[in-house]
Amino acid sequence: MVSLPHPSVLQGAVSAPCLCCRKGKDQFDNLEKHTQWGIDVLEKYIKFVKERTEIELSYAKQLRNLSKKYQPKKNSKEEEEYRYTSTRAFLATLNEMNDYAGQHEVISENMTSLITAELTRYVQELKQERKSHFHDGRKAQQHIETCWKQLEASKRRFERDCKEADRAQQYFEKMDADINVTKADVEKARQQAQLRHQMAEDSKAEYSSTLQKFNSEQHEHYYTHIPNIFQKIQEMEERRIVRIGESMKTFADVDRQVIPIIGKCLDEITKAAESVDHKNDSQMVIEAFKSGFEPPGDVDFEDFTQPMKRTVSETSLSNSRGDGKSEPKFGSKSKGKLWPFIKKNKPPPPPPASASPSAVPNGPQSPKQQKEPLSHRFNEFMTSKPKIHCFRSLKRGGAGPEDFSNLPPEQRRKKLQQKVDELNRDIQKEMDSRDALTKMKDVYIKNPQMGDAASVDHRLAELGQNIEKLRLEVQKFEGWLAEVEGRLPARTEQPRRQSGVYEAQNPSGVNSCAQDRESSPDGSYTEEQSQETEMKIPATDFDDEFDDEEPLPTIGTCKALYTFEGQNEGTISVAEGELLYVIEEDKGDGWTRIRRNEDEEGYVPTSYVEVYLDKNAKDVHKPLQKISE
Repeated sequence: MVSLPHPSVLQGAVSAPCLCCRKGKDQFDNLEKHTQWGIDVLEKYIKFVKERTEIELSYAKQLRNLSKKYQPKKNSKEEEEYRYTSTRAFLATLNEMNDYAGQHEVISENMTSLITAELTRYVQELKQERKSHFHDGRKAQQHIETCWKQLEASKRRFERDCKEADRAQQYFEKMDADINVTKADVEKARQQAQLRHQMAEDSKAEYSSTLQKFNSEQHEHYYTHIPNIFQKIQEMEERRIVRIGESMKTFADVDRQVIPIIGKCLDEITKAAESVDHKNDSQMVIEAFKSGFEPPGDVDFEDFTQPMKRTVSETSLSNSRGDGKSEPKFGSKSKGKLWPFIKKNKPPPPPPASASPSAVPNGPQSPKQQKEPLSHRFNEFMTSKPKIHCFRSLKRGGAGPEDFSNLPPEQRRKKLQQKVDELNRDIQKEMDSRDALTKMKDVYIKNPQMGDAASVDHRLAELGQNIEKLRLEVQKFEGWLAEVEGRLPARTEQPRRQSGVYEAQNPSGVNSCAQDRESSPDGSYTEEQSQETEMKIPATDFDDEFDDEEPLPTIGTCKALYTFEGQNEGTISVAEGELLYVIEEDKGDGWTRIRRNEDEEGYVPTSYVEVYLDKNAKDVHKPLQKISE
């Protein structure tokens, strides 16, 4: 009987490789994470260089725009100013700044070509190489794991055959010892035991062969394949580190290469600054503006104690009063010329431009700035009455007319302008959609398999109709807007008490303030110009008569809802909760005229007060405290 070793004897010899496989797999995972981190660092550096190049380009563009902005315009007065040394030095500075900007563009181009493009290409190669190495490592790992599984299967088969051989041997011995069993049954049991022993021997041989093969594969795996793969990964990582270091060095070299040229630009600016000659510039100014007149002579003494004709010297500024003729020396050549330091009578300065109260942003125009005849006021009240039939219906949110004719002129203008801007944005959106569909149709025409070109025709037709409708709407609202801007008074005009004398003296004031209004982005205007100059309007008999008229009667009371600081002429300051008299209703311009006492009255924004109009004038002289009760 052949004795077989128990399978548990070899269990320790074959269980150790499993732990090694797991450790090898863990090492591959760690290396994979580390190499991925290295690639991320490289990509982060590429992104950093890209942003640096964008900054350089933006900086160069801004420098060029700055230089272009201050360049003298051709055929303009500025070209004449550049004959002075200081302005020529400034022009040279502008030109050098243009070259300075060009060097920053060179920095951006070199960094893009030498660093960004090269590193981007290297990153792609690095990813492919890393993928190949880890693919080989996974393949070797899978191979050793497959060999290990084959060894485990052979071992389990050998163990199973050994157990079955033992059971067959015990059964044969039992049958052989039993006297009641026939000889045929004993022989059959003996043959079965021999067969099982033979199968166990075959499994042993197979297991031994598989074990030797696995040991050989394992040795080659851990001493040849895996070290080679690790070595390649190490070399790949070292090349990455060297490459990023070289790129950082190139980063500095690109800047260093343009430093000499930038230094030359700065040297030229310094040279231009040193070329400024104040004496030469002063002499050029003298040559340009000198008059050529000779100083006047001494004035002769006039003795009024004797009846004698006043005489003057030939070089005197004054002319003889007797004959009414000028001296021959100045009669022909200096006619119409002015002597130095002799001033003409200047016309009166323009009146200050009016402004809206500063406490009310985008509020109505301050009403009391200038004076105008009563007839003008009457015509204005008849023509500029707002088309508001019921304020309460508007407060309830009722739909107003399409042209916003229910609003005051200035508010209507703003609403119309907003509507025009909104329609223009809608038109732009529709045009963008149409362009996109047109491109899609072209793609379908070139590539019919992608779609039917005729399927977008209906949508294109709809977009065309929508654009045409929107353009008609824009034209309609622009017409209303032009009508409103034409009917609106200029910002310097005030609807109350504007002097007719000023209108005759300065008719151009309206246009100048209208231009100020157009230059403001929100339709408003500032008070800076109006606060810089002041003009005293000459009083007329009409103004005196207008100022001496009797005070307006009280038509109701009001309560201040908010505090208002009346800083402009014609306005009055009120405190929150204060009770006052109303002497004039809002005429559509957003202002209500109130009175505190006999000496204090003025205008406040209508939205700042709550008005209580009296149906009759019986209680208008009651004290405010009683009225509030």
